[in-house]
Amino acid sequence: MTIADTLSLTAAALTVFISLIFARAAWHKLSEFTEFTGFVADYRLVPERFVVPVSWAVVGAETAAVALQLVPQGRLLGLAIAVIMLLAYAGAMAINIGRGRTAIECGCGGAVQPLSRSLVMRNGILAAIGLLAMLPLGPMSAPDAIASIGAGFALWVGFLLVEQILSNASIARLTR
Repeated sequence: MTIADTLSLTAAALTVFISLIFARAAWHKLSEFTEFTGFVADYRLVPERFVVPVSWAVVGAETAAVALQLVPQGRLLGLAIAVIMLLAYAGAMAINIGRGRTAIECGCGGAVQPLSRSLVMRNGILAAIGLLAMLPLGPMSAPDAIASIGAGFALWVGFLLVEQILSNASIARLTR
């Protein structure tokens, strides 16, 4: 296996990983849309009358990021949308942390997590992973594709575990 093959498999696995993160996030936001609009309002970054349209735009962009990553011609655009959104989320979190407003639920989906520097850092790392996923994909055999999907899924499960650990730690800090 050449370095190019290894990079291609890595990019494919990272694409699966980012896709799963955004699919879960979009699903959470859609299934609990009213709750999500409350999170958007809590950030106090848009006027109240724009909270619902901005919330729909976020869900639409997350859904588009996932859908585009499912087709070879859209993968890079889907990843670019994901990276931009991760950086925008990190920026919104950082603004509120700077304002001293850390009791806000991040609204990321999944485990409850109040805003923290670790979440900003997490989004920066995820954005870097999204950039790495943009490496070129070469032709892939069925076993290579299966391995990439499996590796991306394993990364996602590991991510979910770390998210739960961070959530538990933040809840433990709040109850002290």
